[in-house]
Amino acid sequence: MKINAGEKPLVLVLGANGQVGHSLLAELGDIGTVVAADREGMGEFVVGNLTKPGDLAQLVRRIKPQVIVNAAAYTAVDKAEQDESAALQINGIAPALLAHEAKQLGALFIHYSTDYVFDGSGSHKRREDEPPNPLNAYGRTKLSGEQAIAAVGGASVVLRTSWVFSDHGQNFVKTMLRLGAERDSLKVVADQTGAPTSAAFLARNTAAVIKAVLSAGDASRFSGLYHLTCAGETTWHGFALAIFAEARRRGANLRITEVAPIGTAEYPVPAQRPLNSRLDNSKFHAAFSTQPVPWQQELRLVIERLVP
Repeated sequence: MKINAGEKPLVLVLGANGQVGHSLLAELGDIGTVVAADREGMGEFVVGNLTKPGDLAQLVRRIKPQVIVNAAAYTAVDKAEQDESAALQINGIAPALLAHEAKQLGALFIHYSTDYVFDGSGSHKRREDEPPNPLNAYGRTKLSGEQAIAAVGGASVVLRTSWVFSDHGQNFVKTMLRLGAERDSLKVVADQTGAPTSAAFLARNTAAVIKAVLSAGDASRFSGLYHLTCAGETTWHGFALAIFAEARRRGANLRITEVAPIGTAEYPVPAQRPLNSRLDNSKFHAAFSTQPVPWQQELRLVIERLVP
């Protein structure tokens, strides 16, 4: 990636209306000139539809960005069990195309993947070099994207994350707040463990990646796969309790009085989930000189926006 001193890069953000994309738009404006794309091209967004590879390639060739950040994904985990080909198009085939187009331009390509590429066995934090073994279609398609990007061989940074939440879009935090206001009791899975990670945290650290590449003037030295989640760990049940506690601290009027812990087997869904979603983030923080941030701190900031 060639950027002259003092020049701001042109950054193409795909999936700009999603949780991570929305946070990226708020974060990357100070780094470069941002072109926002989503599936429909609503408002000021341009059309960036990952299900139409020809149009997607033309978009990149027309804009000629120096950085491409792909925050678009097929994230309907259970639906993917019956629609794996559609999930593969968005999570596997389109990212490979974007990586190829970025390589042709000499651009940096940043892409997000998931803890679901692992089977969740054991209780340790998984490193990037541990063998993946996805349990479901969503995980398989995201792994396919990772492997395809690596095969292209351009300047790319793939960030695996987990349990993403924000004040924008649909996510566990907003669902819990809605249900907590409607119901007296809930049952929440208590045997899956991971790190809730805010979209804002991901956006800030994506900015750190771009800044590091700009400073070094060489994207290839940072290319590779990294784990990136907030610090700490909890279960979905523990996460729900923290959401309700923080919302009440902010004065939210909640009906909920009981949050019962249940096992994964008691909450059957089409797609099998990993029990252990712990990821080791040390490689990322060492490479980009960033600091871990506790998930509780990020939750507090999101609740402040949702419960003003």
